[in-house]
Amino acid sequence: MFEKLESLEKRYDELSNMMADPAVITDHQRFQQLAKEHRKIEAIVLKFREYKKAAKELADSRELLEAGEGGGGGSDADTDFREMVKAEIESLEARIAAAENEMRVMLLPKDPNDEKNIIVEIRAGTGGEEAALFAGDLFRMYSRYAERHGWRIEPLSTSETGIGGLKEMVFAVEGEGAYSRLKYEGGGHRVQRVPDTEASGRIHTSMATVAVLAEAEEVDIQIAPSDLRIDTYCAGGPGGQGVNTTYSAVRITHIPTGIVATCQDERSQIKNRDKAMRVLRSRLLERAEAEQQAKMADARNSQVGTGDRGDRVRTYNFPQNRVTDHRIGLSVHRIAGVMDGELDEFIDALIADEQAVRLKAAAEGQAAVSL
Repeated sequence: MFEKLESLEKRYDELSNMMADPAVITDHQRFQQLAKEHRKIEAIVLKFREYKKAAKELADSRELLEAGEGGGGGSDADTDFREMVKAEIESLEARIAAAENEMRVMLLPKDPNDEKNIIVEIRAGTGGEEAALFAGDLFRMYSRYAERHGWRIEPLSTSETGIGGLKEMVFAVEGEGAYSRLKYEGGGHRVQRVPDTEASGRIHTSMATVAVLAEAEEVDIQIAPSDLRIDTYCAGGPGGQGVNTTYSAVRITHIPTGIVATCQDERSQIKNRDKAMRVLRSRLLERAEAEQQAKMADARNSQVGTGDRGDRVRTYNFPQNRVTDHRIGLSVHRIAGVMDGELDEFIDALIADEQAVRLKAAAEGQAAVSL
Protein backbone atom coordinates (compact mmCIF):
# COMPACT_ATOMS: atom_id res chain seq x y z
CA MET A 1 0.00 0.00 0.00
CA PHE A 2 2.73 2.47 0.94
CA GLU A 3 4.62 1.98 -2.32
CA LYS A 4 1.45 2.93 -4.16
CA LEU A 5 0.99 5.98 -1.92
CA GLU A 6 4.58 7.12 -2.47
CA SER A 7 4.05 6.79 -6.23
CA LEU A 8 0.86 8.85 -6.08
CA GLU A 9 2.56 11.56 -4.03
CA LYS A 10 5.39 11.77 -6.55
CA ARG A 11 2.89 12.04 -9.42
CA TYR A 12 0.94 14.72 -7.51
CA ASP A 13 4.09 16.86 -7.22
CA GLU A 14 4.87 16.33 -10.90
CA LEU A 15 1.38 17.48 -11.85
CA SER A 16 1.64 20.54 -9.60
CA ASN A 17 4.90 21.55 -11.29
CA MET A 18 3.52 21.00 -14.79
CA MET A 19 0.41 23.06 -14.02
CA ALA A 20 2.66 25.96 -12.96
CA ASP A 21 4.46 25.90 -16.33
CA PRO A 22 3.41 28.95 -18.44
CA ALA A 23 3.41 26.82 -21.58
CA VAL A 24 0.86 24.46 -20.01
CA ILE A 25 -1.26 27.29 -18.58
CA THR A 26 -1.76 28.72 -22.08
CA ASP A 27 -2.74 25.29 -23.43
CA HIS A 28 -6.27 25.14 -22.07
CA GLN A 29 -7.00 21.53 -23.04
CA ARG A 30 -3.71 20.24 -21.62
CA PHE A 31 -4.16 22.23 -18.42
CA GLN A 32 -7.69 20.83 -17.94
CA GLN A 33 -6.43 17.26 -18.38
CA LEU A 34 -3.68 17.75 -15.80
CA ALA A 35 -6.03 19.55 -13.39
CA LYS A 36 -8.51 16.67 -13.59
CA GLU A 37 -5.82 14.11 -12.75
CA HIS A 38 -4.52 16.40 -9.99
CA ARG A 39 -7.97 16.65 -8.38
CA LYS A 40 -8.46 12.91 -8.68
CA ILE A 41 -5.48 12.03 -6.48
CA GLU A 42 -5.35 15.12 -4.28
CA ALA A 43 -7.47 13.77 -1.42
CA ILE A 44 -5.48 10.59 -0.93
CA VAL A 45 -2.12 12.41 -1.22
CA LEU A 46 -3.16 14.93 1.44
CA LYS A 47 -4.34 12.08 3.65
CA PHE A 48 -0.98 10.31 3.16
CA ARG A 49 0.87 13.45 4.15
CA GLU A 50 -1.32 13.78 7.22
CA TYR A 51 -0.47 10.17 8.05
CA LYS A 52 3.28 10.74 7.64
CA LYS A 53 3.16 13.84 9.83
CA ALA A 54 1.35 11.93 12.58
CA ALA A 55 3.80 9.01 12.26
CA LYS A 56 6.76 11.37 12.74
CA GLU A 57 5.10 13.00 15.74
CA LEU A 58 4.47 9.53 17.18
CA ALA A 59 8.12 8.54 16.76
CA ASP A 60 9.22 11.78 18.42
CA SER A 61 6.80 11.30 21.32
CA ARG A 62 7.95 7.73 21.91
CA GLU A 63 11.57 8.85 21.89
CA LEU A 64 10.73 11.59 24.36
CA LEU A 65 8.94 9.14 26.64
CA GLU A 66 11.85 6.69 26.56
CA ALA A 67 14.30 9.49 27.39
CA GLY A 68 12.17 10.62 30.31
CA GLU A 69 11.76 7.13 31.71
CA GLY A 70 15.48 6.44 31.27
CA GLY A 71 16.36 9.52 33.30
CA GLY A 72 14.86 8.00 36.41
CA GLY A 73 13.15 11.21 37.52
CA GLY A 74 10.55 10.68 40.17
CA SER A 75 9.07 14.11 40.86
CA ASP A 76 5.39 14.89 40.43
CA ALA A 77 6.28 17.13 37.50
CA ASP A 78 8.09 14.26 35.79
CA THR A 79 5.16 11.94 36.38
CA ASP A 80 2.67 14.46 34.97
CA PHE A 81 4.89 15.00 31.93
CA ARG A 82 5.11 11.27 31.21
CA GLU A 83 1.34 10.90 31.51
CA MET A 84 0.88 13.79 29.10
CA VAL A 85 3.24 12.18 26.58
CA LYS A 86 1.49 8.81 26.94
CA ALA A 87 -1.86 10.47 26.25
CA GLU A 88 -0.38 12.13 23.17
CA ILE A 89 0.95 8.78 21.96
CA GLU A 90 -2.49 7.17 22.34
CA SER A 91 -4.09 10.03 20.42
CA LEU A 92 -1.53 9.78 17.61
CA GLU A 93 -1.90 6.00 17.38
CA ALA A 94 -5.65 6.41 16.97
CA ARG A 95 -5.17 9.08 14.28
CA ILE A 96 -2.70 6.88 12.40
CA ALA A 97 -5.01 3.84 12.53
CA ALA A 98 -7.92 5.94 11.25
CA ALA A 99 -5.78 7.41 8.45
CA GLU A 100 -4.59 3.95 7.37
CA ASN A 101 -8.17 2.74 7.15
CA GLU A 102 -9.23 5.83 5.15
CA MET A 103 -6.32 5.35 2.74
CA ARG A 104 -7.22 1.69 2.19
CA VAL A 105 -10.74 2.79 1.27
CA MET A 106 -9.39 5.51 -1.04
CA LEU A 107 -7.18 2.95 -2.82
CA LEU A 108 -10.07 0.62 -3.60
CA PRO A 109 -10.76 0.49 -7.36
CA LYS A 110 -13.21 3.19 -8.34
CA ASP A 111 -16.42 2.46 -10.22
CA PRO A 112 -15.64 3.76 -13.74
CA ASN A 113 -19.14 5.21 -13.93
CA ASP A 114 -18.85 7.32 -10.76
CA GLU A 115 -17.87 10.42 -12.74
CA LYS A 116 -20.80 10.12 -15.13
CA ASN A 117 -24.17 11.83 -15.15
CA ILE A 118 -27.11 9.48 -14.75
CA ILE A 119 -30.50 8.59 -16.12
CA VAL A 120 -33.11 7.55 -13.59
CA GLU A 121 -36.22 5.58 -14.52
CA ILE A 122 -39.15 5.46 -12.07
CA ARG A 123 -42.12 3.21 -12.82
CA ALA A 124 -45.32 2.53 -10.94
CA GLY A 125 -45.53 -1.11 -9.83
CA THR A 126 -48.15 -3.02 -7.85
CA GLY A 127 -50.86 -0.81 -6.42
CA GLY A 128 -52.74 0.89 -9.26
CA GLU A 129 -53.31 4.63 -8.97
CA GLU A 130 -51.66 4.77 -5.54
CA ALA A 131 -48.46 3.26 -7.00
CA ALA A 132 -48.50 5.97 -9.68
CA LEU A 133 -48.96 8.68 -7.04
CA PHE A 134 -46.03 7.23 -5.09
CA ALA A 135 -43.89 7.22 -8.23
CA GLY A 136 -44.60 10.94 -8.48
CA ASP A 137 -43.58 11.36 -4.83
CA LEU A 138 -40.28 9.56 -5.52
CA PHE A 139 -39.56 11.87 -8.45
CA ARG A 140 -40.12 14.89 -6.21
CA MET A 141 -37.89 13.30 -3.54
CA TYR A 142 -35.01 12.84 -5.98
CA SER A 143 -35.56 16.32 -7.41
CA ARG A 144 -35.19 17.81 -3.92
CA TYR A 145 -32.12 15.65 -3.25
CA ALA A 146 -30.53 16.85 -6.51
CA GLU A 147 -31.34 20.45 -5.58
CA ARG A 148 -29.61 20.01 -2.21
CA HIS A 149 -26.45 18.83 -4.00
CA GLY A 150 -26.51 21.45 -6.73
CA TRP A 151 -27.29 18.96 -9.50
CA ARG A 152 -29.48 19.65 -12.51
CA ILE A 153 -32.60 17.60 -13.30
CA GLU A 154 -33.82 17.24 -16.88
CA PRO A 155 -37.02 15.27 -17.61
CA LEU A 156 -36.61 13.02 -20.66
CA SER A 157 -39.87 11.06 -20.84
CA THR A 158 -43.07 11.31 -18.81
CA SER A 159 -46.22 9.19 -18.74
CA GLU A 160 -48.84 10.62 -16.38
CA THR A 161 -52.11 9.29 -14.98
CA GLY A 162 -55.36 11.19 -14.88
CA ILE A 163 -55.09 12.13 -11.19
CA GLY A 164 -51.53 13.45 -11.21
CA GLY A 165 -49.53 10.26 -10.71
CA LEU A 166 -46.76 8.88 -12.90
CA LYS A 167 -46.89 5.59 -14.76
CA GLU A 168 -43.30 6.25 -15.79
CA MET A 169 -40.77 9.04 -15.36
CA VAL A 170 -37.37 9.06 -17.03
CA PHE A 171 -35.03 11.94 -16.20
CA ALA A 172 -31.35 12.87 -16.31
CA VAL A 173 -29.35 14.08 -13.33
CA GLU A 174 -26.25 16.11 -14.18
CA GLY A 175 -23.65 17.02 -11.60
CA GLU A 176 -20.46 15.89 -9.88
CA GLY A 177 -20.96 12.72 -7.86
CA ALA A 178 -24.51 12.05 -9.08
CA TYR A 179 -23.92 8.41 -10.06
CA SER A 180 -21.60 7.66 -7.14
CA ARG A 181 -24.43 8.44 -4.70
CA LEU A 182 -27.70 7.75 -6.49
CA LYS A 183 -26.62 4.35 -7.85
CA TYR A 184 -27.71 2.87 -4.50
CA GLU A 185 -31.33 3.92 -5.15
CA GLY A 186 -31.98 1.22 -7.74
CA GLY A 187 -34.62 -1.33 -6.71
CA GLY A 188 -38.16 -1.69 -5.46
CA HIS A 189 -39.51 1.05 -3.19
CA ARG A 190 -42.56 0.11 -1.09
CA VAL A 191 -45.01 2.56 0.46
CA GLN A 192 -47.53 1.86 3.23
CA ARG A 193 -50.09 4.62 3.81
CA VAL A 194 -53.73 5.62 3.48
CA PRO A 195 -53.91 6.91 -0.09
CA ASP A 196 -55.92 9.92 -1.20
CA THR A 197 -57.90 7.53 -3.39
CA GLU A 198 -59.07 5.47 -0.34
CA ALA A 199 -62.34 6.65 1.21
CA SER A 200 -62.52 4.08 4.03
CA GLY A 201 -59.17 5.00 5.61
CA ARG A 202 -57.50 1.61 5.05
CA ILE A 203 -53.72 1.41 4.76
CA HIS A 204 -52.54 0.29 1.33
CA THR A 205 -49.21 -1.21 0.30
CA SER A 206 -47.94 -0.20 -3.13
CA MET A 207 -44.70 -0.35 -5.07
CA ALA A 208 -42.66 1.70 -7.49
CA THR A 209 -39.40 0.65 -9.11
CA VAL A 210 -36.29 2.75 -9.65
CA ALA A 211 -33.46 2.05 -12.10
CA VAL A 212 -30.28 4.15 -12.13
CA LEU A 213 -28.21 4.08 -15.32
CA ALA A 214 -24.88 5.77 -16.02
CA GLU A 215 -25.44 8.11 -18.95
CA ALA A 216 -23.47 6.87 -21.94
CA GLU A 217 -21.44 9.16 -24.17
CA GLU A 218 -21.28 8.57 -27.88
CA VAL A 219 -17.71 7.34 -27.41
CA ASP A 220 -18.96 4.72 -24.91
CA ILE A 221 -21.49 3.14 -27.25
CA GLN A 222 -21.17 3.08 -31.02
CA ILE A 223 -24.55 2.68 -32.72
CA ALA A 224 -24.80 2.06 -36.44
CA PRO A 225 -27.64 4.06 -38.06
CA SER A 226 -28.74 0.89 -39.85
CA ASP A 227 -29.40 -0.73 -36.45
CA LEU A 228 -32.08 1.84 -35.59
CA ARG A 229 -35.76 2.03 -36.47
CA ILE A 230 -37.16 5.48 -35.77
CA ASP A 231 -40.93 5.98 -35.65
CA THR A 232 -42.77 9.27 -35.16
CA TYR A 233 -46.33 9.68 -33.95
CA CYS A 234 -48.69 12.15 -32.31
CA ALA A 235 -48.03 12.59 -28.60
CA GLY A 236 -50.71 11.61 -26.12
CA GLY A 237 -51.79 13.15 -22.85
CA PRO A 238 -51.89 16.84 -21.89
CA GLY A 239 -50.11 19.40 -23.97
CA GLY A 240 -52.66 20.98 -26.29
CA GLN A 241 -52.88 21.21 -30.01
CA GLY A 242 -49.18 21.91 -30.56
CA VAL A 243 -48.20 18.56 -29.04
CA ASN A 244 -51.09 16.25 -29.76
CA THR A 245 -51.72 17.01 -33.44
CA THR A 246 -48.17 16.99 -34.80
CA TYR A 247 -45.84 14.04 -35.30
CA SER A 248 -43.39 15.22 -32.65
CA ALA A 249 -43.21 12.07 -30.48
CA VAL A 250 -40.31 9.73 -31.25
CA ARG A 251 -39.83 6.00 -30.66
CA ILE A 252 -36.36 4.57 -31.36
CA THR A 253 -35.85 0.81 -31.52
CA HIS A 254 -32.40 -0.75 -31.46
CA ILE A 255 -33.03 -3.63 -33.82
CA PRO A 256 -30.23 -6.04 -32.71
CA THR A 257 -31.32 -5.94 -29.05
CA GLY A 258 -34.95 -4.89 -29.25
CA ILE A 259 -34.35 -2.10 -26.72
CA VAL A 260 -36.79 0.78 -27.15
CA ALA A 261 -36.64 4.41 -26.00
CA THR A 262 -39.41 6.94 -26.48
CA CYS A 263 -39.88 10.65 -25.85
CA GLN A 264 -42.86 12.90 -26.44
CA ASP A 265 -42.32 15.69 -23.91
CA GLU A 266 -40.97 18.30 -26.32
CA ARG A 267 -42.83 20.07 -29.11
CA SER A 268 -39.83 19.55 -31.37
CA GLN A 269 -39.32 16.16 -33.00
CA ILE A 270 -35.56 16.82 -33.10
CA LYS A 271 -35.40 17.46 -29.35
CA ASN A 272 -37.47 14.37 -28.62
CA ARG A 273 -35.16 12.32 -30.83
CA ASP A 274 -32.07 13.63 -29.00
CA LYS A 275 -33.57 12.79 -25.60
CA ALA A 276 -34.64 9.31 -26.72
CA MET A 277 -31.11 8.65 -28.02
CA ARG A 278 -29.64 9.62 -24.62
CA VAL A 279 -31.87 7.05 -22.94
CA LEU A 280 -31.16 4.40 -25.58
CA ARG A 281 -27.38 4.81 -25.32
CA SER A 282 -27.52 4.50 -21.53
CA ARG A 283 -29.66 1.36 -21.70
CA LEU A 284 -27.26 -0.18 -24.21
CA LEU A 285 -24.25 0.72 -22.03
CA GLU A 286 -25.93 -0.88 -19.03
CA ARG A 287 -26.63 -4.00 -21.07
CA ALA A 288 -23.04 -4.20 -22.32
CA GLU A 289 -21.64 -3.84 -18.79
CA ALA A 290 -24.00 -6.50 -17.49
CA GLU A 291 -22.87 -8.90 -20.21
CA GLN A 292 -19.22 -8.20 -19.39
CA GLN A 293 -19.92 -9.11 -15.78
CA ALA A 294 -21.51 -12.37 -16.98
CA LYS A 295 -24.77 -11.75 -15.17
CA MET A 296 -27.85 -13.75 -16.10
CA ALA A 297 -29.99 -10.59 -16.37
CA ASP A 298 -29.11 -7.02 -17.21
CA ALA A 299 -28.44 -4.54 -14.43
CA ARG A 300 -31.80 -2.83 -14.53
CA ASN A 301 -33.74 -6.04 -14.03
CA SER A 302 -31.50 -6.91 -11.07
CA GLN A 303 -32.22 -3.47 -9.64
CA VAL A 304 -35.97 -3.21 -10.04
CA GLY A 305 -37.08 -6.84 -9.73
CA THR A 306 -40.62 -7.56 -10.82
CA GLY A 307 -42.37 -4.59 -9.24
CA ASP A 308 -44.21 -6.88 -6.83
CA ARG A 309 -44.41 -6.14 -3.10
CA GLY A 310 -41.79 -8.77 -2.24
CA ASP A 311 -39.03 -7.08 -4.29
CA ARG A 312 -37.99 -4.11 -2.20
CA VAL A 313 -34.92 -2.23 -1.06
CA ARG A 314 -36.74 0.36 1.03
CA THR A 315 -40.09 0.78 2.78
CA TYR A 316 -41.81 4.11 3.49
CA ASN A 317 -44.33 3.57 6.31
CA PHE A 318 -46.34 6.75 6.79
CA PRO A 319 -48.49 5.69 9.79
CA GLN A 320 -45.32 4.85 11.76
CA ASN A 321 -43.35 7.85 10.42
CA ARG A 322 -40.65 5.35 9.46
CA VAL A 323 -38.38 4.70 6.48
CA THR A 324 -36.41 1.42 6.46
CA ASP A 325 -33.62 0.36 4.11
CA HIS A 326 -33.76 -3.44 4.07
CA ARG A 327 -30.27 -3.92 2.66
CA ILE A 328 -28.55 -2.57 5.77
CA GLY A 329 -31.40 -2.69 8.31
CA LEU A 330 -31.37 1.07 8.86
CA SER A 331 -34.60 2.79 9.98
CA VAL A 332 -35.23 6.49 10.56
CA HIS A 333 -38.39 8.07 11.98
CA ARG A 334 -38.67 11.26 9.94
CA ILE A 335 -40.52 10.36 6.79
CA ALA A 336 -41.38 13.96 5.87
CA GLY A 337 -37.69 14.86 5.75
CA VAL A 338 -36.80 11.81 3.66
CA MET A 339 -39.56 12.55 1.16
CA ASP A 340 -38.17 16.09 1.01
CA GLY A 341 -34.85 14.74 -0.21
CA GLU A 342 -32.97 14.08 3.04
CA LEU A 343 -31.39 10.83 1.81
CA ASP A 344 -27.75 11.26 2.80
CA GLU A 345 -28.05 9.22 6.01
CA PHE A 346 -29.14 6.18 3.98
CA ILE A 347 -26.67 6.73 1.15
CA ASP A 348 -23.71 7.32 3.47
CA ALA A 349 -24.54 4.10 5.34
CA LEU A 350 -24.84 2.14 2.09
CA ILE A 351 -21.47 3.47 0.89
CA ALA A 352 -19.84 2.52 4.21
CA ASP A 353 -21.35 -0.96 4.03
CA GLU A 354 -20.10 -1.50 0.48
CA GLN A 355 -16.63 -0.26 1.42
CA ALA A 356 -16.49 -2.63 4.40
CA VAL A 357 -17.40 -5.58 2.16
CA ARG A 358 -14.78 -4.61 -0.42
CA LEU A 359 -12.09 -4.09 2.21
CA LYS A 360 -12.82 -7.51 3.67
CA ALA A 361 -12.66 -9.12 0.23
CA ALA A 362 -9.36 -7.34 -0.50
CA ALA A 363 -7.88 -8.48 2.82
CA GLU A 364 -8.99 -12.06 2.21
CA GLY A 365 -7.49 -11.94 -1.28
CA GLN A 366 -4.15 -10.72 0.08
CA ALA A 367 -4.17 -13.42 2.73
CA ALA A 368 -4.80 -16.08 0.09
CA VAL A 369 -1.90 -14.78 -2.02
CA SER A 370 0.46 -14.81 0.98
CA LEU A 371 -0.41 -18.45 1.65
